Amino acid sequence: MHTAVLLQEAIDGLNLKEGDIFLDGTLGSAGHSAEVARRFGDSVEIVGLDRDVEALERSDERLRALTNAHYLKLGSFRNLDQVLEALGMKTVNAVLLDLGISSDQLETSGRGFSFQRDEPLHMSMNKDEEALTAKEILNTWDEETLELIIRGFGEEKYSRKIAREIILRRDEKPFETTFDLQDAVRAATPAAYHRGRINPATRTFQAIRIAVNEELVALEEGLKKGFEALAPGGRFAVISFHSLEDRIVKNFFRDKVTEGRARFITKKPIVPTDEETRENPRSRSAKLRVAEKL
Repeated sequence: MHTAVLLQEAIDGLNLKEGDIFLDGTLGSAGHSAEVARRFGDSVEIVGLDRDVEALERSDERLRALTNAHYLKLGSFRNLDQVLEALGMKTVNAVLLDLGISSDQLETSGRGFSFQRDEPLHMSMNKDEEALTAKEILNTWDEETLELIIRGFGEEKYSRKIAREIILRRDEKPFETTFDLQDAVRAATPAAYHRGRINPATRTFQAIRIAVNEELVALEEGLKKGFEALAPGGRFAVISFHSLEDRIVKNFFRDKVTEGRARFITKKPIVPTDEETRENPRSRSAKLRVAEKL
């Protein structure tokens, strides 16, 4: 099961109290929500959102063993205002967004999130058959757009060469699986790049996944709607895993502080301890920021 990152730090930062409503906008396997349930039982209501129906099913079973006060809904946190309206909730007391992709999605979803398994190039967080897929992007989008995505969303220095390689390869054979994409990245990048700290395909996979799921646009919308949903004194915690996400969160919180509508709980991001990164290497890039609405 997915290991929740910065678990204690995130829940401590939210400063929950009995009678509060907690909105978990990225429920996943309910790691953070389960900790809230363990600490507070039914005295804190949990609203959990996820785009993955399988995640909701897993989480519901897990939370039922801990609390009856939870409401799980299928959908993106960019639409959290609609979910709260449907539940008859005007405000909440805490919001958490854990922006990382879960171990369950990487290892068992079969949707091509990981370059370590040869899977169909889907990469969508949900199973909607009409959803945009990585396969469609790689096989139909033009070279300039591919280069912009890989450079902008992946911060990949070899974006131009990778985009050119994708175009050349798809003219011969359409992209079908994750190994097809990984092979293209390796062919487009120098051998020295393959000996780096991370797999050379990491940034390209990240970029395509972000494009498929409109993750940065969703984050901007989710931050705005989450902040508006907070009651005065409520706290907003966000765990990000790459610089693009963290920059958006940092700037959003800074703007609210400048407007006099919020105060920083964490002036600098909280990062995992050495012990946590040893036990869970995927946590190493995580950053937690927390702000309180005034």
